Amino acid sequence: MEKLLSQGAEAKIYLAGNVIAKQRVVKGYRHETLDTKIRVRRTRGEGKILEKAYALGIKVPKVLGVEKFNLELEYIVGDRLSEALNDYDFEKQVNVIKKLGEQVSKLHANDLIHGDLTTSNVLLSGEDVFIIDFGLGFVSKKIEDKAVDLHLLKQALEAKHFGNWEKLFESFLKGYYFDDAEKIVERLEVVEKRGRYKH
Repeated sequence: MEKLLSQGAEAKIYLAGNVIAKQRVVKGYRHETLDTKIRVRRTRGEGKILEKAYALGIKVPKVLGVEKFNLELEYIVGDRLSEALNDYDFEKQVNVIKKLGEQVSKLHANDLIHGDLTTSNVLLSGEDVFIIDFGLGFVSKKIEDKAVDLHLLKQALEAKHFGNWEKLFESFLKGYYFDDAEKIVERLEVVEKRGRYKH
């Protein structure tokens, strides 16, 4: 029997046994044919990004099936970082956030953009850090797009984990290391100064 876990603007998330079913919802304000095309395209797009990330060894849910508006994913038992991070001692916070930096660096090194990189879309399962919900994800080589991912995470840390968010972001950057990392962090400063961002 399916259990509704959450319902957002884009999708309903159900749990059936050990499978997560993500169902993209109808947008009543869009023409029916256009809405169908958009939902199918976004479902396939999310599935492809997750499959590529999984194949690269990045900690994301395994795709079990993609059908029209529905995405079936491996259910990962864990705590959302947004809810659990403040309960950890500082040493564990630093360790977890550094691991997140390592995972995001693998995404960005392979031109995979999350699009909504916040602590709400990160799960801690045992010692592993998983990134979830690639509903706004896309593929891009642009330094700007990768910097925006970091900007979103930095904003989330500041908003929800304000006590020591600066030290946590420093820990993230220690894990976020690959050829273009320095350029992306430099662009992050530009994004922040501009006060707005675009894809």
